[in-house]
Amino acid sequence: MQDEYRTVARAGTHETEVNRSRFLCALAPAATEQEAQDFVAAVRREHADATHNCWAYVIGADAGTQRASDDGEPGGTAGVPMLQMLLRRDMRYVVAVVTRYYGGVKLGAGGLIRAYGGAVGEALDAVGTRTRRRFRLAAVTVDHQRAGKVQNDLRATGREVRDVRYGEAVTIEIALPDADVAAFRAWLADATAGTAALQLGGEAYGDA
Repeated sequence: MQDEYRTVARAGTHETEVNRSRFLCALAPAATEQEAQDFVAAVRREHADATHNCWAYVIGADAGTQRASDDGEPGGTAGVPMLQMLLRRDMRYVVAVVTRYYGGVKLGAGGLIRAYGGAVGEALDAVGTRTRRRFRLAAVTVDHQRAGKVQNDLRATGREVRDVRYGEAVTIEIALPDADVAAFRAWLADATAGTAALQLGGEAYGDA
């Protein structure tokens, strides 16, 4: 798994104009290829009267799935530069659709490449991005007497408390960077006089 990746902070649209042609870039996070395709379909329905609805998406923290479409523009002048911009910005789990309303002035291949790639770059700047980092999921089991203080201490030190379950003991689910596991284990033993248990689970991504 990749240690971290970047994605868009939210769904959003940004418009640019090049030689009287309007370029509307719609961006959205997409957890799966199906989500990306659904987003493309929704934008195409919304802008069914547009000259072109070109798109690109990157799925997977390792960028394992990459797709792009020129939607009628000359081959390689729209979808590919859009995809290249996403990859240049290290974007993952993201879909971009650039809707073009033709303004009557031909841009030529170089102009199209700059316009489509530039529309994605400007939209990323406008919408904003966030970094997601790989964490180790872990469960802290502690007695009821110490649970409240442990939770407060976890939050005070910036640890992400993902869930708390109450039973005979209290189980607090957290996420840790792999590099912090040994130090956290020592801190937990000290904070609870050795009474808490730490169980490591799988891996997931969370906001850095």
